[in-house]
Amino acid sequence: MINEETAQSPTAPEAGEGGSGVEDPDPGKVSVMTDSPATAELPSVPEPPDAFTPTGPPAPPPAAPGPRFSPWLIGLLALLLVAGSSAVTYLVTTGAGQDPTSAQDEGAATPDSLVPGEEPISDAAAVIMPSVVQIQTGSGLGSGVGSGVIYDSDGLILTAAHVVGDNESVTVRFADGEQVEGTVLGGTSGADVAVVQVERTGLPAAELALDEDPQVGQLAIAVGSPWGLQGTVTAGIVSAVDQAIPSGGSARAVLQTDAAINPGNSGGPLVDRDGRVLGINVSIFSLSGANDGVGFAVPIDIAHGIAVRVVAGEEIQVAFLGVDLDVVDSGQAGAVITDIIPGSAADEAGLEVDDLVIEIDGSSVQGPADLAAQVQTHQPGSTVDLVVVRDGAEMTLTVTLGERPDDLG
Repeated sequence: MINEETAQSPTAPEAGEGGSGVEDPDPGKVSVMTDSPATAELPSVPEPPDAFTPTGPPAPPPAAPGPRFSPWLIGLLALLLVAGSSAVTYLVTTGAGQDPTSAQDEGAATPDSLVPGEEPISDAAAVIMPSVVQIQTGSGLGSGVGSGVIYDSDGLILTAAHVVGDNESVTVRFADGEQVEGTVLGGTSGADVAVVQVERTGLPAAELALDEDPQVGQLAIAVGSPWGLQGTVTAGIVSAVDQAIPSGGSARAVLQTDAAINPGNSGGPLVDRDGRVLGINVSIFSLSGANDGVGFAVPIDIAHGIAVRVVAGEEIQVAFLGVDLDVVDSGQAGAVITDIIPGSAADEAGLEVDDLVIEIDGSSVQGPADLAAQVQTHQPGSTVDLVVVRDGAEMTLTVTLGERPDDLG
């Protein structure tokens, strides 16, 4: 069961912390628990695969990147992508002493032979690379490494909330290698977005694709510091839009991509073929603890909207419907309302217990997590049209969404 009232997301854990699974007392209901360090769990399929914790930097190879936790839905995991310094040292030193030209075949293409427009991934990487930074928290074996993207030339950087955790300051390393201290202005663990500020002006700010609706199948390029390897570029496609994953007792809508994303990529940008930011990479589904081709990014319009409020010093608000939801007993699509909070947006709009919500603003509702995620793509105070089935008849109700304060920043 999804309970919006208790959907307060905890602050991201410090490096090295882990979480354990929480059993659903009623396997017939959809249950989304806390985001991290506890797990988010829904009914599992028979013989579910092993899964890994969404916390902290990984241990030195060959150990797995972290503890294990229970599967969500078909084994979906939110592996928060923060790389540890010990893994960074290993990966960097293994290449020491190699001749950088030894692997280049005679007559192979050189950068001078590339024609602009014929290498879209290379062109996009050249555009976005100067705007991507590495973010480090702590020092020594307890440090964590993530990524970020400069979105304002006056020193504002977007990253993931779990990258900065509860730190007030972090170390920011620019693409040219310069390191400066950054101040964490705030963020939200519910959407997994945070803002860091550095005392610099004239920085290369990335262009945000705020006017773009990502299309399934379009080129998607991820840039960041997987395992601490700064400036790494991977490419794939947008696999899905408005995908629902658990978040702090509720759910959030994300972009899905098959571009390779690993611990350390979190907070970095997912960009289109023009180098414009589509989203902020935050998590992966993985059976191995590393990339399995299913990564998730917070859509840039959501991330930017949160950033604007953080910089303005406003309280972060999350759209709130005010209902408890359950799956339909018959197995059909939709979300059944099992409880309504008095005085909430749902109550004032005339929604009732046992109403079956099948559509929101023209988009079909697949289940409780899907509805919760779609609600959170809107701002508090905005209106949505819900199509519900009541006593066998369809009706449309207009709801003015309320607001739920977040717990971070």
